[in-house]
Amino acid sequence: VCCCYKYDEQKEKLTMFIPKENRIAVFSYLFKEGVCVVKKDTISQTHPHIEGPTNLEVLMLMKSLASRGFVRITFSWQYNYCYLTDEGIDYLRQYLGLPAEIVPATHKKQATRPDMRDREEDKYDG
Repeated sequence: VCCCYKYDEQKEKLTMFIPKENRIAVFSYLFKEGVCVVKKDTISQTHPHIEGPTNLEVLMLMKSLASRGFVRITFSWQYNYCYLTDEGIDYLRQYLGLPAEIVPATHKKQATRPDMRDREEDKYDG
């Protein structure tokens, strides 16, 4: 499966077409995790965490989502760290047809840690 390019004469730019199954795979991974790490490598034929799309396709989809305000990108040491915004969660939920109860891993409540007072009292009882 290869991506195709189309030249838009009115805007004088090249447009990249990404197969729908690759777009859904990237969007599903991003929604499930809440974050996505993409290496700035346009030659790599695979993305290490998402099966199907090339690294270039993932990079271009993240760039497109960032231009619409759906992800926030931080670039460091040749890697793009993409964080899903609240608007992005709403967009992906609608695009993927998910119910409101499903949330990304970064928005799930974590189990509370044991209270530190209980540990200190046990230490001095002996």
